[in-house]
Amino acid sequence: MSAFLPLNKQSDHDQIISYKTLRILMGLAGIFLPLLVFTGKAVAEKSFQLEFSISDYYDNTAGGDILVGVLFALSFFLFAYKGPESVDNKVANAGSVMAMGVALFPTTVKGWVHYAHFVFAIGLFTVFIIFSVYLFRKTKKDTAPTPEKKQRNKLYLACGLIMIGCIAALAVSMFFFEAACEKYSLVFWGEAIALAAFGISWLTKAEWLYLVDKPRQN
Repeated sequence: MSAFLPLNKQSDHDQIISYKTLRILMGLAGIFLPLLVFTGKAVAEKSFQLEFSISDYYDNTAGGDILVGVLFALSFFLFAYKGPESVDNKVANAGSVMAMGVALFPTTVKGWVHYAHFVFAIGLFTVFIIFSVYLFRKTKKDTAPTPEKKQRNKLYLACGLIMIGCIAALAVSMFFFEAACEKYSLVFWGEAIALAAFGISWLTKAEWLYLVDKPRQN
């Protein structure tokens, strides 16, 4: 009977992987991706030199394998994620395509593939921002948000604004401060901060470890 329920009526039990587990996996993948690719290169190539960006680890043996593997995992997690309403599913599916595109169109290849990578990357972060700024902050109709939900909403908004700020700052830096970007790996650090904000947002949505709704007293 449950198989015939509309999408917005699905529950966590209808998922092969629960909503909470998917959110935790998404959050952890985002937070640890920069560290994983750095460590992969350090172990495989005995080099602690940061790349220009996280995407530039594509050609760095173990670092590249980790990068592509995490992106494919993110794509799968987003595709598997249904969310409480149909709009969540549509946005997550769009993010799944974007994550796959980032993995399959590396920035290290010149020509149209290089530019396609940027289009997919911007699209992926746009999906992340939509989740943080809009979808995660929604409250069920006729339901008053709990104090913890109000705190989570503030954190979602902060994470979304951090991602927007990072992307804007990276665009300005790459156009006007290219030498500084090369010298100090500003793009890598900007992407790392944006991914950390994305990860924190998803871990918060999972109500994992902090800002968990307390049982209401009757």
